[in-house]
Parts: sequence; C-alpha cells; structure tokens
Amino acid sequence: MIEQIGCVMESVDQMVRHAVWNAGADGIVVGISGGVDSAVAAGFAARAVGPERVVGIALPSAVTPTADLEDAEAVCRHLGIEFRVMSIEPVIDAYRQYPGLTESRYVLGNLMARTRMTLLYAVANRENRLVCGTSNRTEYLVGYSTKHGDAAADIQPILHLYKTEVFEVAREMGLPARVVEKPPSAGLWTGQTDEKELGATYDEIDAALRALAEKDWVAENKVEELVLKRVRASAHKRVAPPNLLSTR
Repeated sequence: MIEQIGCVMESVDQMVRHAVWNAGADGIVVGISGGVDSAVAAGFAARAVGPERVVGIALPSAVTPTADLEDAEAVCRHLGIEFRVMSIEPVIDAYRQYPGLTESRYVLGNLMARTRMTLLYAVANRENRLVCGTSNRTEYLVGYSTKHGDAAADIQPILHLYKTEVFEVAREMGLPARVVEKPPSAGLWTGQTDEKELGATYDEIDAALRALAEKDWVAENKVEELVLKRVRASAHKRVAPPNLLSTR
C-alpha cells in the first residue's frame, strides 16, 4: 500500500508540470489503450497541466478488441481530455510487404509498439507536445516493454510505481471500474494477457521484486527465480547502448 498517497500524487503532478514548462511545450500526448496504466498516466497529465492541454490517442491494430477502444474513450471522457483514434494497421500492412518480416508474433508485436511510438511522436512534434509514457516500475524492472517502443517517452509519471500501486492510484483517481478491474494486456495478439505471458500474477511479481531488492537479489523460491531471470535478461533495456563516451 502506498503511504501518503496524496503526497505521492502531488509529487508526480509537480514533476510533470515542471517537465512541460522546462521543455516549452504546449501540452501532452498520451497513448490510451483502455488499460489502467495509460489511464493513470493520462490522469496525472490532466492533473498537472489541465485536461484542455492533454490529448489521448488510441492506436488500435486489427486485433484490438472493440471493448478496449470503448474503454479508452471512456477514460478520456472521464478525465475531460481530447480523444482521438489513429489506427496503426495501414503501417503494419506496409511492413507485411516484406517477405517473412511479420510472421513472428514477437517481431510483429515489437513493430506494433514502435509504430505507436512513431505516431505519438509525430503528433507531439506537430503540436509541440511531450509524449507521456505509461510504463510502470514492475514492467521496467522485468523488461516487459519494447525498446524504442512503448518504453520511449519524454515523461514517465508512473515509472516509480509497482503495478499493484498503479491500481491503488487508479482507484484514488476514481477511474472507471471496468478499466481498473479488467485483466492487464499489451494487446499484441488476440487473448494475450500480461500475467499469462509473464508466468505469474502482478501480486506475486511485485512481492518477488520487493523481496529480491531486500535480499541483494538472491532468489529463494520459484517466483523469485522467474522474476530474477527476467530482470537479468532485460538489463540492456535499462542502460545506454555500449559506447566509449565516458572514455573521451
């Protein structure tokens, strides 16, 4: 449970507000999936700079459920921010012209994430906005994101929050119950859910991450072993690419 949740939320508001002011930006754009992470991130953006300066964009693919689009619109309506839809399917269709490029579900999923990032930055550039990220601490630590895809952003309002804490903030914000309660999913293919792909529930993963941090990253059970393996395998996502800059 987050202690002094109001103070934590105010700290995020101040960080976002300062980032926009420091960049000389006119506002914020955030990709709205219909899930809890993007809803909370958009909520912080609206709190920080005012809903009139925030745009939420749904970026559906051919496998995006209609319910997710409806939830995305409901979140924007609840927050009072502008809602837009930009399908990524025309871009993905273009990739399909290259033989074998999209046959792998893994490759296609990463292409989708990076296409969404490209479109968000195009809008941000055109309208002098900052791109608001939607990654949480749990995803960041276990590497559950696409490098230069959904991990790319100008501000990351929920990166310090474990997934279980994101749910707490969502309830504190009064976000639509349907969005808060549905199974988290990256929406990369039909029937995909985060917990099914990760191999454990978010409650289990967050508990393991906290325990590992306290024990100098020594695993003592199967869930901790699973989580530690993911943390180590994804270390490259949390550092700069190998370079010699520091030697010059």
